[in-house]
Amino acid sequence: MAKVELSNITKRFDSPAGEIIAVDDIDLKIQDGEFLVIVGPSGSGKSTTLRMIAGLETPSTGTITIEEADVTNVPPQHRDIAMVFQNYALYPHRTVEGNMSYGLQKSTQLSSDEIEERVQEFAEMMGIGETLEKKPDQLSGGQKQRVALGRAIVQDPGVFLMDEPLSNLDAKLKIQMRTEFQRIHNELGNTTIYVTHDQEEAMTMADRIVVMNDGNIQQVDPPGEIYDRPVNQFVARFIGELTMNFATVALEDRILHGDDFSIEFQPVGADLDDGEYVLGIRPEDILIGDETNTSGTAEVVVTEPTGSDAVVYLEAENDYSVKTDRDQVPDIGSNVSFNIPSDKIHLFDVETSETVYHGDQKRREKTTQIA
Repeated sequence: MAKVELSNITKRFDSPAGEIIAVDDIDLKIQDGEFLVIVGPSGSGKSTTLRMIAGLETPSTGTITIEEADVTNVPPQHRDIAMVFQNYALYPHRTVEGNMSYGLQKSTQLSSDEIEERVQEFAEMMGIGETLEKKPDQLSGGQKQRVALGRAIVQDPGVFLMDEPLSNLDAKLKIQMRTEFQRIHNELGNTTIYVTHDQEEAMTMADRIVVMNDGNIQQVDPPGEIYDRPVNQFVARFIGELTMNFATVALEDRILHGDDFSIEFQPVGADLDDGEYVLGIRPEDILIGDETNTSGTAEVVVTEPTGSDAVVYLEAENDYSVKTDRDQVPDIGSNVSFNIPSDKIHLFDVETSETVYHGDQKRREKTTQIA
């Protein structure tokens, strides 16, 4: 296990169009044994950050330390890391055993018998013990991913680096492999830095999530904190199975006025001036069909059953997505009332997009006290 620290890291690339800043002066500390997930859209800088930790890219400025040793200019093979790639990167002419043992043969002084024993042990852990004599083209996608992960694990590095390792798998196998990754991490306890564009992977796997955009770190927090208390509109929009709903509102005399709704507003733990804000509300927090407690009305334009739940799309002056029980789905074309609970809203500054208020303040304070 190992601690990893990035200090004032910037990465610039030259291009025909001019200089590109892929990572812009970031600081990040990864704790010993932590499972940290870096998430963000394409071009956010997440993979470049991982490649700099791996030694595959050199920072333009800044320092990278692993277990307090400066490795900024140290070759990858001397960093005590192992990397799992998106495309598996298996040697097609070698067997599974050959793929898993190759790194040990090149980087350790272990005997052949010790290497064979170690490979066998970790292959059994990965559930691929019966495939050791097969070659990659004889394996399924899930087996190939297990071999790639086993090849990294068998080296027992201080740090695992994973670059979108599940992106080539189908949805069902992704869920299975996510569980495998978490089980193995719990067993081994190695520091893991995992990059993905899939926020669902981030939410289900991470001890902490790093949200990146345009080469900058937007927020670093545990998954629940990221979801419940996003620091700005980008994080609020990016994190969540369904995108948060947004509407411009005016606060006046403790009432929030939107284009198609109004709600009474008693801010808890915040002193907000009257004026314009952007209101955010998650789809599962909007209530529909309660005539006695109504913020506004809208037309049902689309409904999407998703199993036990359903998503209802509403259209008024603004568009809203609502997550509800499947037995509460209204008819398409009907007009329904909707309620936006004031204790579930988020308010963002119109100019900076930074969060100025979370409506769940009381619930969060209670949760913190219990913890």
